[in-house]
Amino acid sequence: MVQKDEIIFTNISGTDRPGVTAALTEILAKRNAVILDIGQADIHNNLSLGILFQSTAGDSGDILKELLFKSYELDVNIRFNPISKEEYTKWVSLQGKNRYIITILGKKLTAKQIAGISRIVADQGMNIDDIRRLTGRIPLEESERTPKASVEFSVRGTPKDKEQMQLAFLELSAELEVDISFQEDSMYRRMRRLICFDMDSTLIETEVIDELAERAGVGEQVKAITEAAMRGEIDFAESFRERCALLKGLDVSVMQEIAENLPITEGADRLMHILKKVGFKIAILSGGFTYFGNYLKQKFGIDYVYANELEVEDGKLTGRYIGDIVDGKRKAELLRLISQVENVDIRQTVAVGDGANDLPMISIAGLGIAFRAKPKVKETAKQSISTIGLDGVLYFLGYKDSYLNEQI
Repeated sequence: MVQKDEIIFTNISGTDRPGVTAALTEILAKRNAVILDIGQADIHNNLSLGILFQSTAGDSGDILKELLFKSYELDVNIRFNPISKEEYTKWVSLQGKNRYIITILGKKLTAKQIAGISRIVADQGMNIDDIRRLTGRIPLEESERTPKASVEFSVRGTPKDKEQMQLAFLELSAELEVDISFQEDSMYRRMRRLICFDMDSTLIETEVIDELAERAGVGEQVKAITEAAMRGEIDFAESFRERCALLKGLDVSVMQEIAENLPITEGADRLMHILKKVGFKIAILSGGFTYFGNYLKQKFGIDYVYANELEVEDGKLTGRYIGDIVDGKRKAELLRLISQVENVDIRQTVAVGDGANDLPMISIAGLGIAFRAKPKVKETAKQSISTIGLDGVLYFLGYKDSYLNEQI
């Protein structure tokens, strides 16, 4: 008989309303039951509540009777399932398994996307413990929808082949136009404190050196070198020297005009506002130029800017630069340096960039994100965002719209 079992799983479902959880748990409290596990979800105003409790021998029958009467009174469905001590011990032993967070992000979410990701997880022998929506509720009218949707999976287990799993996610991402982040669920993920951005084609939707080159009449030459460097086809330092030399003689006043008209990347304003609100330290680590980095520093309240300094004589660019080039290796060094200065563990850092010269910092950061990246970068980086704006970073950090909207 069920009444003799000391461990019982109770599942409650029905229309959600205030007081349901309180009324049912008060019955357990009256009988001094011990709650071993509890979880609750509300989907479209429908409650799903699970309670695993342990009762004193002989009390189970009275508890179940009271819960049945109360559930009838509350107009909710209730089911009971006795759990043996052996089953419970086995379940407890599973808690030591690795835990991961899979975040999916796109302009809209479809059943194909959810099914594809769930199948990859199952094929790797892993189990989905929890699914939660990070973006706001979706209106039926297409015109009223925000162009972003995000859902987070909590997954338990050890992948059979982690590299193959990442590859499967990458292929699914390209096929179904969805971004997929796969992260270990550790305390560091919940305590990110430093974020470092590339500038050109990341925080801004242009390559400033190309803008300068257009004004200098050497646009096509410089653009070709820039694209080759971002694809990783030529050394960044070499390409930088070649491009700077082509800018010789350009009037420095052009830099102010370009700075005042920089095209800020979609979602950057929202992202920066939230990051400052929650206490992140923010850095620009750029292979571009300090003049434009400092302009963004003033605009967004950025804490650190490291970029390249153009040499100026008599109000004109000389075609040379001052100091060491901020290339990929230097970006990684600066990320480590700033984390040490701020007393932040490297696992609490985030790096975001689009080019091959961003890969060194993306690879050492706790969370490295390739943003609207070149194919080589996207293939190498563990996480990438291509479907929406820069504020997609917030969902990879685990933030929900319901919390974010309170900060705006």
